[in-house]
Amino acid sequence: MTVGRRSNFSRQKGDVRRGIAYGLASAMLFGLSTPLVKPLAGSVSPLILAGMLYGGSGVGLVLVLVWRALIAQRGFTINLPSGREWIWLAGGIFFGGVLGPVALMYGLVTTTASSASLLLNLESVLTALIAWSLFRENFDRRIAIGMAVIAAGGFVLVWKPGAGNAIETGALFIAGACLCWALDNNLTRRASSADAVTIAATKGLVAGTVNLALALGLGHPLPDVVTAAAAAAVGFVGYGVSLALFVLALRDLGTARAGAYFAVAPFFGAIVAVVLQGDAITWQLVTAGLLMGIGVWLHVTEQHEHLHRHECLEHTHAHVHDSHHRHAHDFAWDGLEPHTHPHAHAPLVHSHPHYPDVHHRHPH
Repeated sequence: MTVGRRSNFSRQKGDVRRGIAYGLASAMLFGLSTPLVKPLAGSVSPLILAGMLYGGSGVGLVLVLVWRALIAQRGFTINLPSGREWIWLAGGIFFGGVLGPVALMYGLVTTTASSASLLLNLESVLTALIAWSLFRENFDRRIAIGMAVIAAGGFVLVWKPGAGNAIETGALFIAGACLCWALDNNLTRRASSADAVTIAATKGLVAGTVNLALALGLGHPLPDVVTAAAAAAVGFVGYGVSLALFVLALRDLGTARAGAYFAVAPFFGAIVAVVLQGDAITWQLVTAGLLMGIGVWLHVTEQHEHLHRHECLEHTHAHVHDSHHRHAHDFAWDGLEPHTHPHAHAPLVHSHPHYPDVHHRHPH
């Protein structure tokens, strides 16, 4: 292997590490949002709260896009979804932003908190199963075991012995919500090469508008300005920024692996509850931390390398000139990387460590 190729493949390993960091950061922000939202839940209609969380994420990310445009140099463009990507994104918004939250709210009406917490861990499992079965994303025994161990950690974290964890009727709605979010994750992955902030902002604006309209149509009252502002701020960070990071993780890691890292979110939430709210350090917290750590280690240390073929592909996304992007430019390029423009990939056959990212969705 030449020095040039070694440098390119080292850069691709860097992309994997970057994707892992995105996935864990996304999980951390979402996990931190749960204990912050908890004080608001008792005084605000669940549908209103969901609408404000999503709406705050959408509005906040639109302001980020405006800020990016103002400070950008001449020629700044946003890589919007194109063609069929809009269809995938619309499907993701419908399932994850509209149906999912509504199903969750109906489920919470008749389901105990302990049962609901247990059932919400289904999202990461269903995400992986859909990615592996319907979208044919590659996985091996190591990744499957890692996913199972992370999910087990989530179940241990919220399990309350003797708390009456029987499945109520509302559990079907919560399981349905998890299925909706799992579909959302897989559909959004198909559009993940587009600008992550734009994708997350679109989801937030649509989901927030639909949930608020539904709540107001049902006669739910709006909260005071301070509560609304607090919900919007938490939504911006815990839902908006978190979702943008998750989209970046989808781009670099694929759906199942990004979903596995996101599944550690409850652990971050539990840590915040211990630090800020004085919750006890229980055996469940310690055991869950160990299980999730083992699962993440199994994923981080994955070695997937084989001879594979890249077919002809034309798309647009931020990239550097690694072994997958050795193309000429039909414009004056200033030499800065990463940069974004439409580009074509010629057929290529090679072997190197890789994840099922935006360039490696090949069959095995």
